[in-house]
Amino acid sequence: MHAEFTAKERAFRDEVRRFCEERLPDDIRAKVLDGRHLTRDDHIRWQKILYDRGWIAGFWPKAWGGCDWSPVEGYIFQEETARAGAPWLLPFGVNYVGPVIFTYGNEDQQARHLPGILSSDVFWCQGYSEPGAGSDLAGLKTRAVRDGDHYIVNGSKIWTTMAHWADMMFCLARTDPGAARPQEGISFLLLDMKQPGVTVRPIISIDGAHHLNEVFFDDVRVPVTERVGAENQGWTYAKFLLGHERMLSAETGKARRLLAKLRRTAARLPHANGQGVLADDARFRDRVARIEIRIMALEWTTLRMLDAAMEGASPGAEASLLKIRGTELLQAVTELSTDVLGLYGVPFDVRLLEAEAEGIEIGPDGAAGILAEYLYHRAPTIWGGSNEVQRNILSKHALGL
Repeated sequence: MHAEFTAKERAFRDEVRRFCEERLPDDIRAKVLDGRHLTRDDHIRWQKILYDRGWIAGFWPKAWGGCDWSPVEGYIFQEETARAGAPWLLPFGVNYVGPVIFTYGNEDQQARHLPGILSSDVFWCQGYSEPGAGSDLAGLKTRAVRDGDHYIVNGSKIWTTMAHWADMMFCLARTDPGAARPQEGISFLLLDMKQPGVTVRPIISIDGAHHLNEVFFDDVRVPVTERVGAENQGWTYAKFLLGHERMLSAETGKARRLLAKLRRTAARLPHANGQGVLADDARFRDRVARIEIRIMALEWTTLRMLDAAMEGASPGAEASLLKIRGTELLQAVTELSTDVLGLYGVPFDVRLLEAEAEGIEIGPDGAAGILAEYLYHRAPTIWGGSNEVQRNILSKHALGL
């Protein structure tokens, strides 16, 4: 692989950095860096700024409103915006369903849905996991029964991120319950979340945030024209989408941002022996160095995969490696950050996240945000297919076991 970015890629990196410095709103940046919860308006405001610049979906083909970014340019954009403190670019429209629609959808679906995805005027959520089908997604039970020009959908989804904000859902539903294999007989539907029969119930996560939901379908009507691709072939499109999801899961830019915050926190905390600050402790420096080495190794692994992608290779089982290492690395950073807080790492109340903005806090500046990040990052090793399942995928498809 090429060991260095090209001159064009370095120039693009500098351009992204300048753009974040000049256009990322200060209030949004402060929320992200402090670990406070973002509102729907925060996300949409930033995404519309990216849309105005033409960068909301830079990796899309120009024919669909993108920039034809190379995999490396997409990586640079993701890493630099994360380091700058930009919000997570909510992926459900741009990164997930958008590529499915422009790859497998028909012209009518492309014309109706892609503009709203790009402009963020239509908010999407993902209807995959169910109470009895999470990592084993092929076990889903939600049914879609053909009724003339519509499907009648009944069932439920769970852990549906931002469903309470969503206008539309891309949903997997079983259209042939008699199929020979569980992966067969599933269709990929585009479902209006505002219609009768759709009920969204909140799930408050351990960090006190409302970003997860249960979604229930009671005789929900979905036009057949909102089925992407062929009936009963939804598993093909689901696998295509999951490959994109796992290629985005390394998040080394975010890991470096959290590590920098950890160092700043340790530089302000006195050492337990009363001499100097915690940042001078040899054991602390050793743990930080080990994490930094893991970040560097993951960066190089990601770049190797991107180099292969630029030669025409598609993400396969190796994408599971990025998902495993990236999520476990974020857990390692946030665990050490919480250890550094000591006793201040014990109390947590979500109300402190807003109180900090008013100068009220327990422990050093940003302590509540550090704890919120720690609690939130218990989940990434589960979502997108648990890491245990990802290891099984690697053992079977990469190692032949």
